[in-house]
Amino acid sequence: MALPRKQERKKFGSGEILQEAAPPLASDLSSCLEDIKRTWQRTNNNIAGLWQDWPKIAGEPLASNCSPISLRRGVLLIGVKHPQWLQALQYNRPQLLARLRAQGHEIKDLRIQQYQPKATKKVLESEQSIWAKHPSRIDVHGISKCTKCSSPSPAGELAMWGMCGFCRCKTILSSNH
Repeated sequence: MALPRKQERKKFGSGEILQEAAPPLASDLSSCLEDIKRTWQRTNNNIAGLWQDWPKIAGEPLASNCSPISLRRGVLLIGVKHPQWLQALQYNRPQLLARLRAQGHEIKDLRIQQYQPKATKKVLESEQSIWAKHPSRIDVHGISKCTKCSSPSPAGELAMWGMCGFCRCKTILSSNH
């Protein structure tokens, strides 16, 4: 039986009391990410490790036109963008399977299908570009009088809503009740 460390003991009168050991220090984010990466590399029977190795295994022309979609029970499903690549992959199937196994991936069989990946979402505008054309900026759009309350208002708001932002809020609130 090991003796408790000094941090686990506390003086109490003439004796000592054992305390619960301090929890281990939290590791930083980069070491957590490295642990995950090592786990992916160690566990070659998962799609994440395969995605990481795919360009090296398949080669650039094939990797840019074909991609692993799923891996279930050792069967790898590969999606192909064009029928010509589907045919090329079917002819080179034994070589690709051998490369996958040589890289340590436990693949029993390959399934190949034509696959059109979903279109990626539109890239969001940066905050600066949105603010550069914001309708409330008088330094960009100028200033005019509101058609409803006749108070000085940004011309961008008047062009967008036909009234100032305050009158617009009042209109929206009154229409909701």
